Amino acid sequence: MGNYPVTEATTVDPAEIAKFEAMSAEWWDPNGTFKPLHMMNPVRLDYITTQIAAEFDRDLEAPHPFDGLRVLDIGCGGGLLCEPLARLGADVVGIDAGGAAIPVARTHAEQSGLQIDYRHTSAESLAQAGEVFDVVLTLEVIEHVGDPLALVEAGARCLAPGGLHLCSTLNRTTKSFAAAIVGAEFVMRWLPTGTHDWSKFLTPDELYELIGKAGLTPVDRKGFRYNPLSGQWRLSDRDLSVNYITAAVKPG
Repeated sequence: MGNYPVTEATTVDPAEIAKFEAMSAEWWDPNGTFKPLHMMNPVRLDYITTQIAAEFDRDLEAPHPFDGLRVLDIGCGGGLLCEPLARLGADVVGIDAGGAAIPVARTHAEQSGLQIDYRHTSAESLAQAGEVFDVVLTLEVIEHVGDPLALVEAGARCLAPGGLHLCSTLNRTTKSFAAAIVGAEFVMRWLPTGTHDWSKFLTPDELYELIGKAGLTPVDRKGFRYNPLSGQWRLSDRDLSVNYITAAVKPG
């Protein structure tokens, strides 16, 4: 479980890294700074596992359905997605350009009895090293990088032919500004002010275009809808106005 150096890559935005470095100790506090991710995690994990199972013909009812699959989580933070995927049998590598999150992730995995390869590095570094994965995750990351296309391209380079690329982000709409910035940062105080920059949000069509430019084939996209009364998230086929996720495959 070594580290690769973080390259001088266009995806790494020092200002964005600094935001999350300051919050790293709170990754596993369900009522702390990352409360929105904890709340969203069940529905996005359900989408991810369903897509992986369909792409690789796996039975989610099996004890370890993802045995033999190598998964890369770009921008893994404290490991909120790495840990459940490791429990399903996947060989998981979690990377983050912010070094402070990695010790937090490693400690929590050890306490949970899980073996996860966490590294302080960038997607470009892994691509340059020739590492190959069956699944690449880029969740709630692309809106925080310097060059979104470079991030998708790095993830695509890390994918094996026939591999699955999953990316979630925020749509650039009036509704997303109201929900993710005004609501989450100023009203609910779930996130520190300035966590998100609305101008960096991507529309689903813009993200699909980047995915295509990276040599991947988009196959699906879904929205995440939040119900403020129940405090729960659910998938939506039609409403991609705030949070959404895309699935794409690398031609084999």
